[in-house]
Amino acid sequence: MLCEKLTMDDRPVMVITGTSKGIGRYLAEHYATDGYTVYGCSRSEITEVTPNYTHFCLDVSREPDVRKMISEVRSRSKRIDVLINNAGIASMNALLLTPTDTVQKIFNTNFIGTFLFCREAARLMQRKKYGRIVNFTTVADPLKLDGEAIYASSKAAVAKLTEILARELAAFNITVNAVGPSPIKTDLIKSVPEDKLQALLDRQAIKRFAGFADIVNVIDFFIQPESDFVTGQVLYLGGV
Repeated sequence: MLCEKLTMDDRPVMVITGTSKGIGRYLAEHYATDGYTVYGCSRSEITEVTPNYTHFCLDVSREPDVRKMISEVRSRSKRIDVLINNAGIASMNALLLTPTDTVQKIFNTNFIGTFLFCREAARLMQRKKYGRIVNFTTVADPLKLDGEAIYASSKAAVAKLTEILARELAAFNITVNAVGPSPIKTDLIKSVPEDKLQALLDRQAIKRFAGFADIVNVIDFFIQPESDFVTGQVLYLGGV
């Protein structure tokens, strides 16, 4: 369902998932004011709409909804130049306490959602023989964090998907890369005990939380036209 309709122009077109709050909200506002026409989505509506931004309400793991959104983007803007797969959920559970429905929810959002948007956006990008895809993974994968087996596994799957799609889509001048943020102060980590967060930061070379600007810096590098020889890379922040 389309929540908000705004007049678009000929600016480069970006699709960002998970834009209701946190990193996604920041990215949507940043790029909408930085020369892009931005389309975003989340399960819920948003109260404030930035100019040059259109919001869709959907579940990223539902194939019909994703296809409908991309079809609407194609109808309105004719193309997608950049896709940022930011939508993600996390849950800290020891293996013996992890219910199956938690596993399914995490993989549905983190992996299936990323796969669906990559596939549908790439179909539109290949027509123009140009595209930039940036996926989100996590430092929980290389750090092999206790209690995050399912979350880290879902993001490890995204990293591998990134590497393989980079090869499949290279012929269409579409690059596929991923950024793996270290902890950033968003709702995703609000339930994590402070001592566990500090222990995680202590394992980084640079012992601080990531900031939104750190993530934008990596994305800007991946999506610039001059980065057409950079694909299949996973860049973890913080010196992990």
